[in-house]
Amino acid sequence: MLGKGWFPEQLGGLDRYYRDLLEHLPEARGLIVGPAPESPPRLTVVSRHDAPLLNRLGALWRAADQAGRDAVVIDAHFALYALLPLLSKRLRSLPLVVHFQGPWADENVSAGDSSPVRHRLRRGLERLVYRRADRVIVLTSAFRRVLVENYGVSPWRVHVVPPGVDLDRFSPGDRGAARERFGLDADAFVAVSVRRLVPRMGLDVLLEAWARALAELPQGAQLLIAGDGSERAALEAQVERLGLAKSVRLLGRISDEDLLELYRAADLGVVPTRSFEGFGLVVIEAAACGTPTIVTDIGGLPEAVHSLDPSLTVAPDDVLALAERMAAAARPGGTPSREETRSFAEGFSWSAAVRRNRDVMREAIDPNATARRRMRVVYLDHVAQLSGGEIALLRLLPHLDEVEPHVILAEDGPFADRLVQAGISIEVLPMRESARNLRKERVTAGTLPLSVIGSTTAYTIRLAIHLRRLRPDVVHTNSLKSGIYGCVAARLAGVPAVWHIRDRISEDYLPKHAVRLVRLLTRHLPNFVIANSHSTMDTLDPHVSPIVVYSVLPEVLIPPARYPMREPGEIVVGIIGRLAPWKGQDLVLRAFAEAFPTGPARCVLVGSPMFGEIEYEAWLHSLAKELGIHDRVDFRGFRNDVWSELWDMDILVHASLTPEPFGQVVLEGLAAGVAVVAADAGGPAEIVEHDVNGLLYAMGDSSALAKELHRLGTDSDLRLRLVAAGRATLAAYGPDAVVPRLESLYREATGSGETR
Repeated sequence: MLGKGWFPEQLGGLDRYYRDLLEHLPEARGLIVGPAPESPPRLTVVSRHDAPLLNRLGALWRAADQAGRDAVVIDAHFALYALLPLLSKRLRSLPLVVHFQGPWADENVSAGDSSPVRHRLRRGLERLVYRRADRVIVLTSAFRRVLVENYGVSPWRVHVVPPGVDLDRFSPGDRGAARERFGLDADAFVAVSVRRLVPRMGLDVLLEAWARALAELPQGAQLLIAGDGSERAALEAQVERLGLAKSVRLLGRISDEDLLELYRAADLGVVPTRSFEGFGLVVIEAAACGTPTIVTDIGGLPEAVHSLDPSLTVAPDDVLALAERMAAAARPGGTPSREETRSFAEGFSWSAAVRRNRDVMREAIDPNATARRRMRVVYLDHVAQLSGGEIALLRLLPHLDEVEPHVILAEDGPFADRLVQAGISIEVLPMRESARNLRKERVTAGTLPLSVIGSTTAYTIRLAIHLRRLRPDVVHTNSLKSGIYGCVAARLAGVPAVWHIRDRISEDYLPKHAVRLVRLLTRHLPNFVIANSHSTMDTLDPHVSPIVVYSVLPEVLIPPARYPMREPGEIVVGIIGRLAPWKGQDLVLRAFAEAFPTGPARCVLVGSPMFGEIEYEAWLHSLAKELGIHDRVDFRGFRNDVWSELWDMDILVHASLTPEPFGQVVLEGLAAGVAVVAADAGGPAEIVEHDVNGLLYAMGDSSALAKELHRLGTDSDLRLRLVAAGRATLAAYGPDAVVPRLESLYREATGSGETR
């Protein structure tokens, strides 16, 4: 194991992780640059950090070459020293596993090294090492994305292995004694931040936020900052300038024992990093002591706390957001309990981390030693907004046990972030905005801009070259635009292509010339076509034989039914979806006004304009006033947590004015225990059986919709019956029903099986 330094002589997450991993791998021998007092016999210390670079490299090279005589694999933790296996003949013959914990070249720039020459040399060395490695280990999906996107590393060689924490040592312990150790009142609200005092750690932002939050924090609140570094003097001056001397203490560098007691003493940890954070070991160490931590949305930090409480994540450099979240943390129930936090930390045992590290090393030694390789599937999408098709893919991918997925998007955005949070490999291969955002109305004969044709062609060729390098087993396109350029690129790369059609290919959705073009392309470009409903399937070329694969509603998202129901007349009617004329929000407002002209009934519109429909949103507000219901209509905007919105509804309306290809939100409504009313066309009419598991009305007819709303609003027994039947409908859309069909299709595409 080639390391950089020995913790705590070298302070940093990389050095601490290296030491912990070495100590938990008794079969491993370590090589580092010293000093390393009280190190185990299995560790060889060469040179010193303050020695000239060539001396360090020479000493490490000689020691590594000698150690390589008995080694079966090299496990390297720092790009500069990982260069040795590429230069030594003996070491070059051994499998190489490299750990990536941050972009070394970029971190040096962030630390103040402005030399472009040194930056290029470091970046070039990193690319050489990471692309040569047989396997690369990262702590988070966020850093896997950095490796794939910025260093050109194949996603199939990157493994996400979260770190471990010593759960015996880091434990809740005696909180009162810990507070006495630091002279803290037993009842004080205490926040701590354990960081190196350097600019990228964002401690200046933390101090500004603390000053803002003090007015809302309990009397006597204390912030303790542990660590040392170049910014100490500046931070001390900032404490004085902000008048925080009574509530903030800079502890400097503290011992391991003091670190443990500091975690135990705290109510809250804060990691305000502004750049380059691979995971944040301090987050898990504090959690093991029962202390939750607020983090910034940087690198792997959101992943470190997401399964505990996503609200612990705030935007970097946002003083106000951090101040508000710290103030909220001081209120009862503002953070997970100490018991919940400890339980969360127990998912990061060193036994699990070591087991997964060993698995990666075995795979590097013998790629055929592990179980049968999963199918490598690249998924393409041209957008990164959280629209229907993107949400459907996000829900599907974690359930594909036989697939190793990698997603390539043509833009960055919320969808990319959600994929990373879900642990899905992803990269952005940017497409020019003019091509990516081409509206379907522009696809008419003779009017397609030449610039769009040119940029799309260039992008397709670039993608084909990239696919040829990745060598996936299948390419699966997830949107209409990606279906066109993705299937062409897949053909050029010699990879089977699956085109997933999620839009009705008909003139009520696309211009006539676009309908003809797409029908022609689906007939000749892909190896297989998937339709998300029979309604969508019926709009394709009759010579195409698509397979219907419904969108997945994962079981983990299905909440229990909500009882008791509200009294008649006090119901909440809602619609969920982006604000667009064809989605029918105006129809819902008119029907609601007709069904409930007076009384306590409320109408909720969840969604926002995503593709420029700002004027439509303003018109909806005006329409609500015109109908005299504006005081009973709530415009909720975009919401990440759709389930909490659904749980507050009694009736969900799906009101599209043109047939919807599938209608994912209809399934969500059934799962949430809400009575569903949908238009009698398209995919929703396949899901809903009238008067059995929901109600249907004539599409576009506001009076027909009003009649059904009034019926549901005054008949709670009917709502109960529909809800019970609706939940029974869901089995056909669960992973067990959908995933085998899709995986079977992939096997047929690769020639290794038959479709079911």
